[in-house]
Amino acid sequence: MYEQITANKRKSFLILFLFIVFIGFLGWIFGETSGAGNIFVFFAFAIALFLSVSTFFFGDKMVLAISRAKPVDRKKNPYLANVVEGIAIAAGIPAPKTYIIEDSAPNAFATGKDPKNSSIAVTTGLLSKLNRLELEGVIAHELSHIKNYDIRYATLVVVLVGTVVLLSDWMRRSFFYRSRRTKKVSGRGGAIILLVALIFAILAPLIAQLLRFAISRQREYLADANGSLLTRYPEGLASALEKISKDREPLEVANKATAHLYIVNPLLEHRSKLNDLFSTHPPAEERIRRLRSM
Repeated sequence: MYEQITANKRKSFLILFLFIVFIGFLGWIFGETSGAGNIFVFFAFAIALFLSVSTFFFGDKMVLAISRAKPVDRKKNPYLANVVEGIAIAAGIPAPKTYIIEDSAPNAFATGKDPKNSSIAVTTGLLSKLNRLELEGVIAHELSHIKNYDIRYATLVVVLVGTVVLLSDWMRRSFFYRSRRTKKVSGRGGAIILLVALIFAILAPLIAQLLRFAISRQREYLADANGSLLTRYPEGLASALEKISKDREPLEVANKATAHLYIVNPLLEHRSKLNDLFSTHPPAEERIRRLRSM
């Protein structure tokens, strides 16, 4: 487990570094094709540094805002607050801030940059459809992600995936705007812009997918196992996963950028071997089988 924590910390900074390099490369491309020279490189690096720092310190707030999560009122939801605090004590970490998402689909996720600065969000559907032992299993799973520093890496990926998609769209729009202004794409610069625009139009969704796949399925298995150690009751989490995975109500606030954060993939997709291969989560059936064999 400690090796996993160290690896998550290292990979978080690595992905930030690669992101800065990627943005700088885009600045160089635009500088070369527009004739503006290296000024675009410096401009791009400034943007990359700003986004990286903002993501590191405020990425969790962005994720919570996207998910329309609201802070838990302890007077109205003492049940949830008590479960989170109890499991946090067992895990040996500070109790995270707790949020509720008004949605009938049962699900939950954790976010933040470290155990001292973390949050956990659950849907109203999760609270209404799970019993206490099942809820404890889900909370223990999410707190295991927090303890293992999975949340820092996962939160970075959410924001950077969105940035990659926005950049590809920006490049396509820049190309088409320039094409309308000049009536045609001409010269070396125009040809390069066309090539880059086409490449990003094709590869941007794939790049976003690969970034999300960086959240290893093994992290889910590890969080399942660690969560079961905290509750000493693997069946609680197994039963919860069974209910969540079989629920057919779509989670309205979820999208492809945030899907990997949730305990079960909230995007209702057709099950097939191909979809399982490219899924952000291991098959729920396999997770349940492993838990029930513990």
